[in-house]
Amino acid sequence: MNTVQKSLRLPRETALEIEKMAQETGRDFSAVTKDLLAESIKTRRCPGIVFADGVSGRRAKVAGSGLDVWEVIATYKSVEEGFKRLEKVYHWLTQQQLRSAVGYYFVYRIEIDELIARNNSWTNKSVFDRYPYLKGDGM
Repeated sequence: MNTVQKSLRLPRETALEIEKMAQETGRDFSAVTKDLLAESIKTRRCPGIVFADGVSGRRAKVAGSGLDVWEVIATYKSVEEGFKRLEKVYHWLTQQQLRSAVGYYFVYRIEIDELIARNNSWTNKSVFDRYPYLKGDGM
C-alpha cells in the first residue's frame, strides 16, 4: 500500500480512546488510527453501512440487518444484478438498506469481490482439513 506520512493533532480524549483500542487489540496507535479513518471515510461515502468485528476481522455490514455487504452482493450477483429480484430475496430489508449495500459495492468493488471469492473457495475438504473436529467421526 502506498502511504503518506502526515502529522495530526487530536483532542486528548480521542487520542486516549485510540490508545485504549490499540492496547485491547495488540495493535499500534498508527494502525488503529488508520483503520478508523478509513472506516469513517467509507461510512461517509456510503450511508447505511457500518463496520463490525467478525471472526476474520472487521467487515462492512448493512446497518440494522446483521448482514455483511458481501453476503447481499453475492445474492445480487446470483440474481443477475436485478434489484427487484434482490428485494424479493431480502424482503425484510428496506429498499434503502439494499441500496446502501449495492452502493458500497459500486464504490468498493475489489474489496467485496475478494470477500466473495474467499467465501466461495471454501469446500467441505478445506473446512475439514482446517477444522478436523467438525467431522464428528472421532477423526
